[in-house]
Amino acid sequence: MSHVLIVDDEPGICWSFREFLTEDGHDVSVAASAEEAFRIVDQRRPDAVVLDVRLPGMDGLSALRRLKAQTGGAPIIVITAFGNLETAVRAVREGAFDYLSKPFDLDQAADLVGRALAAAEDRPPPRPALDPAELAGTLVGSSRPMQAVFKQIALVAPTDVPVLITGESGTGKELVARAIHEHSARSDQPFVPVCLGALGAGVVESELFGHVRGSFTGAVRDRAGLLELAGGGTVLLDEIGDTTPELQVKLLRAIEQRELTPVGDARPRKIQARILAATNRALPELIRSGHFREDLYFRLSVFEIRLPNLRDRRDDLPELAAHFLGRCAVRPGGGPLADDVLEELRRRPWPGNVRELRNVIEHAAVVARGQPIRPEHLPPPAPVLRAARSSDEDLAARIDDWARRPSAEADPAGSTGVYERFLALTEPPLLKAVLAACDGNRAAAATRLGIHRTTLRQKLRKYGLD
Repeated sequence: MSHVLIVDDEPGICWSFREFLTEDGHDVSVAASAEEAFRIVDQRRPDAVVLDVRLPGMDGLSALRRLKAQTGGAPIIVITAFGNLETAVRAVREGAFDYLSKPFDLDQAADLVGRALAAAEDRPPPRPALDPAELAGTLVGSSRPMQAVFKQIALVAPTDVPVLITGESGTGKELVARAIHEHSARSDQPFVPVCLGALGAGVVESELFGHVRGSFTGAVRDRAGLLELAGGGTVLLDEIGDTTPELQVKLLRAIEQRELTPVGDARPRKIQARILAATNRALPELIRSGHFREDLYFRLSVFEIRLPNLRDRRDDLPELAAHFLGRCAVRPGGGPLADDVLEELRRRPWPGNVRELRNVIEHAAVVARGQPIRPEHLPPPAPVLRAARSSDEDLAARIDDWARRPSAEADPAGSTGVYERFLALTEPPLLKAVLAACDGNRAAAATRLGIHRTTLRQKLRKYGLD
């Protein structure tokens, strides 16, 4: 029987954990403060600890290192309702086993406790603590998608593996790269972002790898490339999907061999910089079309961070808007944005993502001329200029739109939830379409649907389609 210690000042959470984990066969102790947890550990060491960040007295992150030492290195799962990048990074640096954001599913939490207990017998050495570093740019958000991004940054920053950062234009890929650099052991070295798409085909190789005197017209002296000038810092290869196959070959060699050869030179030079890459293009599709090397993709994507679109993290809109409002050169009056302004922001599709939101807030601040921002101060929504979505993406977008409407929650009979109503709306046309495509052959239709013939028969009877 494993002993699990829950440290949280919310009685409801402690009770839920105790009931849930006790049913799984664990012995559970609870503490409402870090100080109480220290006393419990003195009497009986736990095999795992679930630790809240916000506690009366000493906060959870300050207590984490002492609990690690006092328990002999028991795995500690940090939970918080106020997660941000700094919290995630500090939790990982202090040796947390993992990180959960409130509200969380108890099944998910119990599974995490189980993994922590299973890993307790083969613990890796603790990560070396790094001094906190102030971000060059600020990543803002407390939504679940951003919590996942913060955790990934915290995990990969102390390593030297290549990182591929993907996401639509305007989602903040360079900010993520800067955060990785600033929270790494290379933070005192240069961070060099290189926008490959902005460099002409004739100069990109020289800019990256350098050249020697006389190697081409205008090369009047030797010049080191950006990969070499970065020293022991970090290089971000932005818009990596726009590179030519010839450049991709040389980048692959530079990453794998940790060396480069300047244009016009035959002598390779060692490089020390860490390589990060970013793109708003779907590299697997470019690989299938022959425009991107598969071996370079796998070398760059040792660790991939996929940034969410703003429309998929609308819960962050108030926080992001307040952040950009605070950075405006022209400050409107009235304090926080009014509810009708935030409602208008939530309705917009945001094809330009966070970058578009920043521009909207700055525009509104100028138009408001020192007065509180009103909906009429906002510029018109940007047109969606992105290429047409695939049918799957369009279907997903339609489902997302339906699920967000208030009417999706309204059930006149009051007997079914959103999920049942969704199935009642979508299953009948799906079943009819597949049956028609199979010329009424139910066995073939069941195979195409991936369900048993009996299940298909039951569904047809349920919807009156038999």
